[in-house]
Amino acid sequence: MGNSAAVHRLDLGYFVRPASETDGRQPRVEPVLAYLVRHDNGTILFDTGIGYASPETEAHYRPHRRDVRDALAAAGAAPDDISLVVNCHLHFDHCGGNPLLAGTPVLVQAVELAAARRAGYTFEELVDFPGATYEELDGEAEIWPGVRIVPTPGHTAGHQSLVLERGDGTVVLAGQAHDFASDFASDQLARRAALDGVEPPLPPYRPWLDRLADFDPRRVLFAHDCSVWEPARGGAPEGLDGLSGARRAR
Repeated sequence: MGNSAAVHRLDLGYFVRPASETDGRQPRVEPVLAYLVRHDNGTILFDTGIGYASPETEAHYRPHRRDVRDALAAAGAAPDDISLVVNCHLHFDHCGGNPLLAGTPVLVQAVELAAARRAGYTFEELVDFPGATYEELDGEAEIWPGVRIVPTPGHTAGHQSLVLERGDGTVVLAGQAHDFASDFASDQLARRAALDGVEPPLPPYRPWLDRLADFDPRRVLFAHDCSVWEPARGGAPEGLDGLSGARRAR
C-alpha cells in the first residue's frame, strides 16, 4: 500500500522576501522546493517551481530560478516520466513549471483553481496554458494506494498537502501549510498542550493538524524551508531518500 514510495527533494531556486513581508527588519532569502515521488503506480511531482511574473513582481521578489527540467534530470527523471502533478496551491512560485508539463493531469482543490482564475491571484499563463489538464478535488482524496491529498487551508483557502504512507513511517509534503518547520512544531506543541488539558490561554493551532495526526507522520517537509520536522521519539535521526544531509527541526 504505497510502502515503496520514494521521495526526492528538488531545488528549484529561491526568491528574496522583502523586509515588509518578514517579522524583522531584514529581507529573507527563501528556497523554492519541489518533491518527486516515485510510487508503484507512477511518478508524482509536488510543485513545479517559480514562474515568470510581471515586472513589478519580479522586482519585488528578485527570484532566481532553476528550470524544473534540470532539477528532474538531476534526480534521474524527465517531464515525460511524470504521471501526475500536485500543486499545494497555485501562486506563481509553486506552479511555475506547470506549462512545461502540458497534458499531465494537475490535481488541485476546486476552490483553489477558482481563486487562481480570478484577477490578481496569480498569473493567467501559469494556470490556463495550452494543454492544461486539471482534476479538481473537493476535499480529501486517496489518489493511489497509500497516497492521499489532504486539504490544509490557511495560506490559501485551497491549499493542500500530500500524505505518503510508507513502510518506515508516513511522510507529509506540507507545501506552504506552514512557512517553516519551526512554525509547524509550534502548532504541534500548541495542539499537544490543548489535548493535555493545559489551562488557557494557549496559542491557536491549525484545525487540520488533527487530521494529519491520524497518520502519525514521521517526517514533514516544506516548500520554503530546507528543515524537516520529525517527532521527538529518541534515537538517531534517519535519512529520507536524498535528504540525509538536511537540517532537521524537532
